[in-house]
Amino acid sequence: MKPCSSITDVSANHVEDGNHDLSATNPPGLLDTLFRTDAVREIFSDYGRLQGMLDFEAALARATARAGVIPGPAASQIESQCRAELFDMEALSRGAAAAGNPAIPMVKALTAQVERKDHDAARFVHWGATSQDAMDTGLVLQLRNVLELIDAGEANLSDALATLAGKYKGTPVAGRTWMQQATPVTFGLKAAGWLSAIERHRQRLKELRARTLVLQFGGAVGTLATLGKHGLDVASTLAEELKLSLPDIPWHAHRDRLAEVATTLGLLVGSLGKIARDISLAMQTEIGEASEPAAPGRGGSSTLPHKRNPVSSAVVLAAAARVPALVSVMLAAMVQEQERGLGNWHAEWETLPEICMLAAGALGHTSQVMEGLEIDAGRMRENLEATRGLIMSEAVSSALAAKLGRQAAHELVEAACRRAVEQGKSLREVLEQDTKLAAHLSTAELDRLFDPENYLGVSEQLVERVLAARTGRKK
Repeated sequence: MKPCSSITDVSANHVEDGNHDLSATNPPGLLDTLFRTDAVREIFSDYGRLQGMLDFEAALARATARAGVIPGPAASQIESQCRAELFDMEALSRGAAAAGNPAIPMVKALTAQVERKDHDAARFVHWGATSQDAMDTGLVLQLRNVLELIDAGEANLSDALATLAGKYKGTPVAGRTWMQQATPVTFGLKAAGWLSAIERHRQRLKELRARTLVLQFGGAVGTLATLGKHGLDVASTLAEELKLSLPDIPWHAHRDRLAEVATTLGLLVGSLGKIARDISLAMQTEIGEASEPAAPGRGGSSTLPHKRNPVSSAVVLAAAARVPALVSVMLAAMVQEQERGLGNWHAEWETLPEICMLAAGALGHTSQVMEGLEIDAGRMRENLEATRGLIMSEAVSSALAAKLGRQAAHELVEAACRRAVEQGKSLREVLEQDTKLAAHLSTAELDRLFDPENYLGVSEQLVERVLAARTGRKK
């Protein structure tokens, strides 16, 4: 299968000759374009799964011919029939129900098609392999395309977040803990936190690709006995044909590689969910500090004309709610019996593609939001004033601690905060009226202490550290 360059590339799953448009045979469902991207949906379509197995069979024929195990002309005949559009998908589906997996009826159908062209060549279809070899390697080929798309999507999101972090590294906004205003931060610092997480996911993805994109080829029990002395030569050549790494041993019942894909994407979706939660909270009417990009028909309500809903955040949060349970299936499926698993292998077939599709969909939505995120710095400033100075209480307490001690200063300021709330006054007004505190804080000091821009700590330096680390990794 050909590599894909973009997470929205709808041509990602065309077969080898490039003439068969799979989108015509795999129309999107009602919810597909909401939760999934066209490119990844096509990769994991029935035709995509079938073509992955057929790509394995074609490469196997070439590899066994190169090793002198089967005649060269037979390999050419087999390869000519390894095109998904030549197969009856409904017949394969019925065959899979009877056989227990789709590779068995696929091999039978491929053999029959080759036999119609060349009786002798048909004898060499699927030579030395087992059905799990075709299915697992076909899946790895699908994953290679998907992981390329995920990688490109993470890079796009990283770029968008880096832009936000740099642009707003000095823009004050209320920092919130336990859903309450705490002390000021900058919006750039928030974006840098998101960016740092995405950069870690990019590193994880890079590492897992080296471990995951490997050939599965072992025959019935992993010994390649059918190929005799040619077993390792054919395996090496087959890996070369498919541009996959050759593992040290077949991995039929060892599923850590696929579980790693699932868990890594689960971690990614969790971070995307955190971003979506932050954005959806920022879009609340009472906060209004940031908004998803506006567009005709986007985020509207069927009954409330004024609504502008965080639709992309909703999709990402839905993925974040669904993916962890799917990841748990992949982890549970690792426990497989002896040389070939029963049932748990089958549990992977729909689970891992669903994780991939939801992750890609969530990533696409997040990138779209970050690239067009609307920031209201004025509203951020208004919200900093919403507590009438209470958000600066730690700054005041810290200044007094140098004179009165930390605990005494904390108790005095805490009491002043309570009076401010009870009396409906600003914290500064209460402090100026408190003779115990007024003696220690001049007007100039209060001006400085109640300016949020003077209590941002090392926010800008932290943003710069994240941006510099990202730039260093790109070199």
